[in-house]
Amino acid sequence: MGPRTRVYRNGVLAAEDFPLNEVSDYLEDASTTVWVDFCEPEESDLTDIGTELGLHALAVEDATHEHQRPKVDRYESHAFLTAYSAQLGDDGLLITSELAAFITDRALVTVRKDDNFDIDAVTDRWNTSSDLAKSGVAFLLHGLLDYIVDTHFDVVQCLDDHIEALEDLVFDERPKESDVQRRSYRLRKSLVEVRRVVLPMREVLNTIMRRDIQVVDDAMQPYFQDVYDHVLRASEWTESLRDLVVTIRETQLNIQSNRLNLVMKKVTSWAAIIAVPTAITGFYGQNVPYPGYQAESGFWISTAAIILLSGFLYFMFKKRDWL
Repeated sequence: MGPRTRVYRNGVLAAEDFPLNEVSDYLEDASTTVWVDFCEPEESDLTDIGTELGLHALAVEDATHEHQRPKVDRYESHAFLTAYSAQLGDDGLLITSELAAFITDRALVTVRKDDNFDIDAVTDRWNTSSDLAKSGVAFLLHGLLDYIVDTHFDVVQCLDDHIEALEDLVFDERPKESDVQRRSYRLRKSLVEVRRVVLPMREVLNTIMRRDIQVVDDAMQPYFQDVYDHVLRASEWTESLRDLVVTIRETQLNIQSNRLNLVMKKVTSWAAIIAVPTAITGFYGQNVPYPGYQAESGFWISTAAIILLSGFLYFMFKKRDWL
């Protein structure tokens, strides 16, 4: 898949999907803003665009390597952004897609590390809020960050739904312990990965919104503040869900312990009841004379003793809720 391009002139979309060699021609006009998008590019592609836009070699190198942490690096002529979009798979595990972006005065260059990043959703946001396009790069960057943060928010909400379902399993009368443990492990693993991509976004937005960087103008400031509020909500929600999963696991262990105690009480109670006839029949099985020895009365006495003592024990255990 080749690079995607757009150019805005005076806040109006003037052209898109034009060749890369025309980028410098458009940038000669001070009223234009250019967007270039690469998906799994070759290193030579980034080197060429880096030379054309004056991008720092370290930033270009970071854009070619995967698994960068979410961050904003500042260079003399531009800023370099790394962030992750996220979605939750059917198995409850997190799927992330890494994106790097070069932010210059009049150009935004995005580098997607794989095709899972839905760049069409970003362009749709630009299309629906075209009245803000006069803000140039700030407008493009807002649509990009707004989409990324919304994917984080959607993932956290899905995790919340999964945790509610897990709570129902924990308190089920006949819970499947292995299923609960497996789902609990997956949720904890997903939450750890969510924290890695969500929490650093607070620092990213803080850096982008700083006035000394001069990326966000006054017109776009409220919109970036709204994105920042979403980042805070997603971060706080993630932390609360993490604590909730730990609480659910502890609750499950407590419930297991209580159920085991209940079982042990019942087993012990029945063992005590069964011990009565065993003791009595063992006593009457002695090979020495005793009252009722070799007499029919001895049988009835032993039978009555078994019934009375077993019944007494059953009544006492039942009264104490051991049976």
